[in-house]
Amino acid sequence: HFKKGYRALDVGRDRTYEVIDQICGNESIELICAVFDVARSCLYAHRERARHIDVERMALHSRVHELFVESRSSAGSRSIMGMMREEGTAIGRFKVSRLMEELGLACKQPGSHAYK
Repeated sequence: HFKKGYRALDVGRDRTYEVIDQICGNESIELICAVFDVARSCLYAHRERARHIDVERMALHSRVHELFVESRSSAGSRSIMGMMREEGTAIGRFKVSRLMEELGLACKQPGSHAYK
């Protein structure tokens, strides 16, 4: 049987859902969700999201990657945002930053030196 200590495995929401999916064959989903302190509706919503592929986001991923490669790894989120806006894509800096993070992209440009 499961103990409350299992939910202290602070491994992140996605990993928690994976563990719940692995265990749910043996026990009821209600019990497992209660042990992991997860709402059943959240589990079902996660499963539904996992089934659908966000085509727009995939297109943004590929365009961000293309622009990053074209810049020879020197463009950051602000530069890429500017390039995409020039092309007519309405996108914000933080979304570009998140897409770059998901793709594992980091610009080579050193930051400005902070004099003391």
